[in-house]
Amino acid sequence: VPGAHPYPRSSRYAGIGIGVYRAADGTEVRYAKRRLLPPPADAGEESVPHMVSGGERPDQLGQRYFGDPGQWWRIADANPVLDPRELTDEPGAEIAVPLAGGFPGGPGGPGVRNG
Repeated sequence: VPGAHPYPRSSRYAGIGIGVYRAADGTEVRYAKRRLLPPPADAGEESVPHMVSGGERPDQLGQRYFGDPGQWWRIADANPVLDPRELTDEPGAEIAVPLAGGFPGGPGGPGVRNG
């Protein structure tokens, strides 16, 4: 469907503008525009802490806190990581889990508070 947003509402790219690049030959390529996030330090009161246990994975945290393993990106966005595997690399580390409507925004929120 022309003009339809290519990402589902649960995607980190939902709500992001879609750009169109037009190549010299006239071919149009649609792409997701940049997704800008506030600094993780701004999460503050809009998150709860989670103590990483050995063997945990980002998808497991997405399932635990949001009821969907595909929502791991919400947790990654609230922490200073480039690779989501860094979230759970170090057992005993404390990471931030965003609250519903809090950082970085959007539906859903932790169903379980750790601690």
